[in-house]
Amino acid sequence: MNLMNFQLKAIKNLLECMEDDSIREIVLKSPTGSGKTIMLTHFMNEYTKEHAKTVFVWLTPGKGDLETQSKAKMDKYIHNAQTKLLADVMTCGFEENDACFINWEKLTKKGNNALKDSERINFLEWIEKALNGGLSFKIIIDESHQNFTDKADAIVQLFKTDKIIRCSATPIVDKKAKLIEIAEEDVIAEGLIKKLLVINENFPQTIETENQTWYLLERTLKKQREIRSLFLQKGVDANPLIVVQLPNNSDFLCESVEQYFAAQGITIENETLAVWISNRHENIDNISDNDGKQIAVIMKQAVATGWDCPRAHILVKLRENMDETFEIQTIGRIRRMPEAKHYDNDVLDCCYLYTFDQKFTAGVKAALNKGAFEGKDIFLKNEYKYFTLTKEQRTMITDLRDPRKALSSIAIYLKETYGLTGNKKENKIRLETAGFVFSDSINTYTQSGSVATIADLGDRDKFNTITVKETVNTHKLGRDRHHCIGVIGREIGMEYKYMQTIIGKLFGDKYDYSNKLLSLSTRELYAFIINNVDLLRHSVREAMAVQLAQGVISPDMVSTKEFILPRTCKFTYDSASKVQTESVKNVYRGYLMSAEPRSSTERKFEKFCENCSAVDWIYKNGDKGDEYLSIVYLDNGNRQKLFYPDYIVSMRGETWIVETKGGFDKAGNSEDIDIFSPKKFEVLKTYLEKHGLKGGFVRFDKSSEELCICTDNYNEDIHSDNWEILREIFN
Repeated sequence: MNLMNFQLKAIKNLLECMEDDSIREIVLKSPTGSGKTIMLTHFMNEYTKEHAKTVFVWLTPGKGDLETQSKAKMDKYIHNAQTKLLADVMTCGFEENDACFINWEKLTKKGNNALKDSERINFLEWIEKALNGGLSFKIIIDESHQNFTDKADAIVQLFKTDKIIRCSATPIVDKKAKLIEIAEEDVIAEGLIKKLLVINENFPQTIETENQTWYLLERTLKKQREIRSLFLQKGVDANPLIVVQLPNNSDFLCESVEQYFAAQGITIENETLAVWISNRHENIDNISDNDGKQIAVIMKQAVATGWDCPRAHILVKLRENMDETFEIQTIGRIRRMPEAKHYDNDVLDCCYLYTFDQKFTAGVKAALNKGAFEGKDIFLKNEYKYFTLTKEQRTMITDLRDPRKALSSIAIYLKETYGLTGNKKENKIRLETAGFVFSDSINTYTQSGSVATIADLGDRDKFNTITVKETVNTHKLGRDRHHCIGVIGREIGMEYKYMQTIIGKLFGDKYDYSNKLLSLSTRELYAFIINNVDLLRHSVREAMAVQLAQGVISPDMVSTKEFILPRTCKFTYDSASKVQTESVKNVYRGYLMSAEPRSSTERKFEKFCENCSAVDWIYKNGDKGDEYLSIVYLDNGNRQKLFYPDYIVSMRGETWIVETKGGFDKAGNSEDIDIFSPKKFEVLKTYLEKHGLKGGFVRFDKSSEELCICTDNYNEDIHSDNWEILREIFN
């Protein structure tokens, strides 16, 4: 087969990197659909022609049977390729010019019986025999962003390789590695992937429907038939495939999709519908063939890694609730061209996404930024292994929130925040003014538009906002209402049945309550809950933190335990930062000043301590987990919560416990987003007094450009005497 220009260039770059002794790790960043396997198999073939005694080991993650797929492709592309799977290696070991495709999770995953203990020993013996025979291993790690653990890394180390190639569409790139990046624009220009992703094509500005799922499927099927017709006009026997992506745990939604397709004559029985979920694999055979009979395939949220079906043209991303996350990797499944070329037809040369997911642009941004930090294990310096404090833990006796206190706190918060009274008509107007929606339909929002590259998906300016109005049907929307109440309750640790009652008493006409704020009918209450779930989540959470009388923590609510500094730490840092100096004051060896993620105040505080002569050492505490220092406090519903102070600092032999918070802007306005800060300050103060320690809250004042500390009485006025300059206290 003829390779594309960008593929030839990538192979050339790979071969050059292999000859450079200063480069050990190479990262191939290759967009989905760019022919990564083709490039790597040709590269391996070229390299082994010129370098004797070479063995390539191609490692893949556990999903999707990738090692078998990759081996099959090399057998197809490279005549007389010397390929092996793990079973072949276990039979005859490693030989010169081998390309061995191995699923690393079969070697590392707990409970995986691919290799028994005796076979694992044999595997190690085969490696040792190959090394003793003068063979040199070169490692390729496919989909390197997925599940590559320290155990997998330990496998790589066994091969004693001098070259590692990591490849992925979304790789983690170490600063020391050589990056070979293939631009999406180059892949599009060569015709391998589609020119544009079109999102919610020709949707009206406002959509009114009784069934969102069927509305999307109707649009999708119409587009599929249009594409199919155009292919036939061009003499191309390609049956465009619809990929319907369901969220996990969505059996009800799967049934609804199947019902719609059955009404259109698309069924399992006539082989035009396929299902590929964990407990059902129906009509999957030959689904990747361009002329496959399947018109649509139903998949769960995690579309199989490496699934290659060039005729997949349309993605329907369904949501069962507002919390599903849009996965950027899914887009790659519909980007390939059926015949690896463009047809000079905009309909055929584009792929299509249909969704009412209102958060997909945010999901794309999160996915693009994910993995921006490098990680490593660092170890505690010996001199700090004997430092101890006392940590507090919940006894779980009152872990469940008191629903009566919660109801009272939420009512007080809503009244004070929005100026509500006993006049329900006036309350509705005040809540509407504050952004609450009162409607006889369920209102959601999505976007429409088109983009050329994955990165453009994160740009909201490229999209038009679409309003979707679904008629309130209490029977059909019961699941959505149940989900929303559950989400609101989970925000504050409240059981569903109690949260349902609280909402009913505050807003519904079917419950008696002296402080009722609204009196909505059942249909009105359904719409109110679903349309305002985010505002209600925010309100109940805020209600648990406002400064009411602090609940008394009784002795049976708290257990104590010795705290020691953890011996190891999973440390993440920004490998692209210009500052990679190691902290001298930190208790861990290898702790870099480029530590991430860190807030602005945390970075400033760590830098301050590093340069402060009075500071002996500093420890960064974790934010959850039994191994970290924690203090128990109560919220307004009498629920026990754990506070993990940010830092432990030794200053001239005295132990300080410090919590850092968002600072103050130049006008003195607070930038702290933690609504529980006042409560945390009080319990920290009590803890310090009880154990004879020092400490406080540290915030950065942009007006004076100084770190300030509060140790006695907490308030939000940076100009008060309660806030002191940190360097004056520590020096």
